[in-house]
Amino acid sequence: MTTTEVVIHLRKARDLMDARFGEALDLDTMAAAAGFSRYHFAREFRAAFGETPGVYLSRRRVERAKDLLASANLTVTEICVLVGFSSLSSFIRRFSELVGCSPSVYRQRVVARGGRPPVPGCFVMAWSRPGLAIADKPTRPGGS
Repeated sequence: MTTTEVVIHLRKARDLMDARFGEALDLDTMAAAAGFSRYHFAREFRAAFGETPGVYLSRRRVERAKDLLASANLTVTEICVLVGFSSLSSFIRRFSELVGCSPSVYRQRVVARGGRPPVPGCFVMAWSRPGLAIADKPTRPGGS
């Protein structure tokens, strides 16, 4: 397999991480998306993108958390769960490593700078939850 083909397969896994960052993604799932074994995938991903799949995924989660902290009226715990962290302490630790301050301090700084008005949390929660399109369609009288 050429380098270009490897990168194409790795991008499929990276796209999966970008789309499903809020879910519990393990190395086997990411490797399957790329079509590699878990160990080969981890080596190739690091060689291609300069960081491990786990580091990439946690960085993407923190990026999304920053956006939610700036724009949504949700608690830090709610944001932690929405972006896919299973532990509040690991979320705060990783956020602080990447951003340089805690999520609460980050939110205070955004508000102090006159950031966007927060979107009510109920809207964020409802919008991020998949709905049933069929339930919203009106039924025709007299059958299907």
